[in-house]
Amino acid sequence: MVVGNTTNRTKARRDVAVWDLPTRLFHWSLVLLVTVAVVSAKTDRMTIHMLAGEAILALLLFRLVWGLIGSQTARFSHFVKGPRAVLAYACGMVRAGRGGREPAPVVGHNPMGGLMVLALLGALTLQAVAGLFTSDDILVDGPLVALASGSVVAAFSTLHRILADGILILIGVHVLAVLAYLVVKRDNLIRPMVTGRKAIPADAPVESPKRRPAALALAVLAAAAGLVAAVVQAG
Repeated sequence: MVVGNTTNRTKARRDVAVWDLPTRLFHWSLVLLVTVAVVSAKTDRMTIHMLAGEAILALLLFRLVWGLIGSQTARFSHFVKGPRAVLAYACGMVRAGRGGREPAPVVGHNPMGGLMVLALLGALTLQAVAGLFTSDDILVDGPLVALASGSVVAAFSTLHRILADGILILIGVHVLAVLAYLVVKRDNLIRPMVTGRKAIPADAPVESPKRRPAALALAVLAAAAGLVAAVVQAG
C-alpha cells in the first residue's frame, strides 16, 4: 500500500456541490440515447435510430445553450482553458504520479476533461446534423435529404459513417480516463455526476458553484426540442 495514497484517503474531506440536476440529467440521457442510436443502427432499426438521433440533437442544442447561460460549472467559460492551462495541469498530474504535490482540486471539469467534453459535444453535434442529410440510397433517408443536392447528401452520408467510429473511440477514451481516475487517483468522477456532490480536502479553498433555476433549463430544453421538431417537419 502506498503511504501517499493512505494519507490522501484519511485526510479530512468535505462535500461540495458540483453538478446541477439539469447537467446530470443531460449526461445520463445522452448516454442512454447514444446507446440506443448505436444498437438500433447495428440491428437495422432505423426508425428508432432516427428518433434517437433527433432526441440527441435536441439534447445537444440544450447543452450548448446551457453552456452559455447555465449553472457555473456547466458553462464553457468555467472549464474551457487555453493550451497553457491544459499543459500545466497535465504536467501537474505527471508530477503527482511521481510523488509530487497533487494539482489543486477542481470543482467541475479540469482543463484536460474540458477538452474531452468539447470533442464529444462537437463530434456528436456534427454527427446528429449529418444524420438529417444522410441516405443509404435504398430505403432510409434522413428528414432533410429532399432539401439538399446529391453531392451534399453524399458528403454528409460519408461523414455520418466515418464519425460513428470516431465517436466510439472518443467514448472509449472518456471511459478509460474515468476508470483511471478511479483506480489510480482514487478520485470517483462518477459519483458527482449521480449525486451532484464531490468530496474534496476540507482545507481546499473551493466554494460551491452558483446555480441557475431548473425551470430555466426546462425552458431551454423545450425550445431546443421545438426547434428540432420544426426542422424535421420542414423536411
